[in-house]
Parts: sequence; structure tokens; C-alpha cells
Amino acid sequence: MTSRFTKLNDGWNADPNVPNEQVDLLDRELALSFNLNRFRFAALKGERATLRFSGVSHYRLGEENDHAWYEGFGRYPEAPGWGEFYEVREDIVELDADGWIAVRDLPASRHFLFYLRDSTFECLANDWTFERLT
Repeated sequence: MTSRFTKLNDGWNADPNVPNEQVDLLDRELALSFNLNRFRFAALKGERATLRFSGVSHYRLGEENDHAWYEGFGRYPEAPGWGEFYEVREDIVELDADGWIAVRDLPASRHFLFYLRDSTFECLANDWTFERLT
């Protein structure tokens, strides 16, 4: 089945050159922090933001980069655009890809995907929020 993608970032994105992503896990909440894109959106140099995911069951920060994606070798080459944050809807989430980390045994209801400069972040969680860090 072909995946369906819903773009979730509106008015913000990660820095396209140096996102400096960092993953922190506290209990069943995961935080993905990154530098904001000041070239396309209103952000200060070095300003950071955090995506917080609740009810996390699994996550991965893979090594896929934009070169592999543009050449059609990405995990989701049919995604609408590189560098965006999506919710992925499909029948089966393949947890056999390299790098998945199990957080808890209970299933999560949603699948999130964020293409960063030199990596791909995926998270199976129940919900997410976005916050700018000052």
C-alpha cells in the first residue's frame, strides 16, 4: 500500500544546514530539539524548538540523508518533500529498519516522520506538540 503523508509543520522548520538535532527521553515522552530555519521563517540565529511526543512506543534517528532521498533510495521516496515534518498513514509500520528503539510495549496510534539535513527521525506516539525555546 502507498503511504499517505500529512504535512504538520506550518510556519516553521528545522535549519536546512545545521539542525543540530537532539533526542531526549523522559518516561514515555520524547523531545526532539533542533535549530529553527531562519532563512524561510521568522526565527533568530541559533533559535531552537522542540517537538514533544507523548505515549511513545518506538523511535529512530536514522542516517538517511537528502542525497539518498533525492536519488530514490529513501525509506519513503514517495514523501511529498524533503525537510518536512509529516504524519504517515499506512497499513504497516516496518520496525525492521535499522535503529528503532523500543520505549514501551504498548502500541502507539500515530506515526511521525521528520526529514532533517543528514538524518531521518521517526516516532510512533499518540500525540505531539511544538514549542519554541527562548
